[in-house]
Amino acid sequence: MAIVNAEALRAKTADELKTQLVDLKKEQFNLRFQAAGGQVENPTRAKIVRREIARIKTVLGQMTSSAHTAK
Repeated sequence: MAIVNAEALRAKTADELKTQLVDLKKEQFNLRFQAAGGQVENPTRAKIVRREIARIKTVLGQMTSSAHTAK
């Protein structure tokens, strides 16, 4: 997966973001096990995944706050 910027995330729907978030959480879980077993292929991938999760959570939070403001 490539690094995704916040603008690309804002173009997606909330359901797409939630699906991507679940996929990244699974990848993060697998990376933790690889790190514990000492078989990490790309050590920087864990950092990238963690930041992408944070970006998605931020965009989802902005979507929900803007939805509450619009009411």
